[in-house]
Amino acid sequence: MVPTVNEMPHWLTKRAFLTPEREAISDGYRMWTFQELHERAEALAQKLAGFGVKSGDRVALLLYNHMEYAAFIHGLSFLGAVAVPLNTRLAPVEWAWQVTDAEAKVWVFDESFAQTVQAITLETKTLCLSRAEVEAASASGGETSLLERIQMDDPATIMYTSGTTGRPKGVILTYGNHWWSAIGSVLNLGLQTDDKWLACVPLFHMSGLSILMRNVIYGIAVEVQAQFDPAEANRAICERHVTLISVVSNMATRMLDELGEHVYPDRFRCMLMGGGPAPRPLLERCKAKGVPVFQTYGMTETASQSVTLAPEDSLAKLGSAGKPLFPGELSIREGERELSPGEEGEIAVRGPHVTPGYWRRPEATQQAIQEGWLYTGDIGYVDQDGYLYVLDRRSDLILSGGENVYPAEVEAALLSHPAVAEAGVVGEPHDRWGEVPVAFVVLRAGEELVEEVLIQHCRERLARYKVPVRIIQTNHLPRNASNKLLRRKLKARLVQEEKRR
Repeated sequence: MVPTVNEMPHWLTKRAFLTPEREAISDGYRMWTFQELHERAEALAQKLAGFGVKSGDRVALLLYNHMEYAAFIHGLSFLGAVAVPLNTRLAPVEWAWQVTDAEAKVWVFDESFAQTVQAITLETKTLCLSRAEVEAASASGGETSLLERIQMDDPATIMYTSGTTGRPKGVILTYGNHWWSAIGSVLNLGLQTDDKWLACVPLFHMSGLSILMRNVIYGIAVEVQAQFDPAEANRAICERHVTLISVVSNMATRMLDELGEHVYPDRFRCMLMGGGPAPRPLLERCKAKGVPVFQTYGMTETASQSVTLAPEDSLAKLGSAGKPLFPGELSIREGERELSPGEEGEIAVRGPHVTPGYWRRPEATQQAIQEGWLYTGDIGYVDQDGYLYVLDRRSDLILSGGENVYPAEVEAALLSHPAVAEAGVVGEPHDRWGEVPVAFVVLRAGEELVEEVLIQHCRERLARYKVPVRIIQTNHLPRNASNKLLRRKLKARLVQEEKRR
């Protein structure tokens, strides 16, 4: 059969042929070369085939961060099966719903989840297998033909969104989506043969999974950490030659706190910061420290990055997420109308990295994707030079007296006070103004809350309507597994506060 432009050799097979002895993946204790990763992935493919997994089947993965995660992802691709990564922090009923919704044929989980999974009654005939069962199983006898080529339009993964409203939606991502996301990123950040990417974000999230894709496509090493620890992340950069890392702003803050008076080595060339608008005080702190931080903007629906700040613009365009990567496009829109530079509106993106749609959700797909444009639900603007500035989620926007209040802007003002370690801002209903901002803060060790001091601090930096009417001290802010702030949970907490008052 003559190959078409819509297919290519299997990524891991090609990579193992090109650089078999090059380091592929490690965890600080073990290391596999690309040849070893290839062999493990093929072996898992044969074993999964023995359990009846075939092309098009969905396989749910409830796994922690470890090297074997990569082997399962690539093993499924050798069968043409679709990986459905599950968030390890969800409640059992949420896992059950996603497995059922995806119509997963097999559910593979780490041993620590065994009792919980076995206690869940599924509506489907999903086969539940521990990772140890799969790894110990006999292969299918070598009779299963593993895929030698990848079809770019075929689904590779289904990743469920966090579900800010209603049930989460399964985002279908094709091999082409993952490929173009990786290519767009490398054309912006560049590539060095000694690059090493630190994966201390969850592999079941887009930020983590995309690292495993780049790993094979680029032929660079990845170090996987079981969970984020700022001291261990800094050691990986300073002692184990990590050159790139993906973080959100809260992770970066903790790393800088732990780093203290020290600095990162010159070989460390990229701290890719996503997960929402980064507070300006943090960016200024990184700039003063010489940390190579590049803001980025993306989402599950865009297979990770869609917009990233080019290295040469990191200082001149402080606070910007950058320009769209190759070959993506960006537009600020109000309905079908494209807005002019400086006008605030909904961020829309399109390109081959954008999802074809949501699993079994034709109405949601039609609503989100119109004429090729994915309407993100985020608010932002572009400047005269075409650089994107992300303001906030449309769902988090506070409308006070007819004025827009962006929580991220108020949070940045609070974080510029030396006593504040973390801040989260939400809207509270108000009879006169519609909504008013209320802030939750986590203080640094040894600090005490003086509410009026922080309010005055905000008055000096914000328009009057943006200043929080109340500041509530808390020991922690609700975050998801990628350390993104969950403002919807702060709103629920605010309701409880009101009841207590």
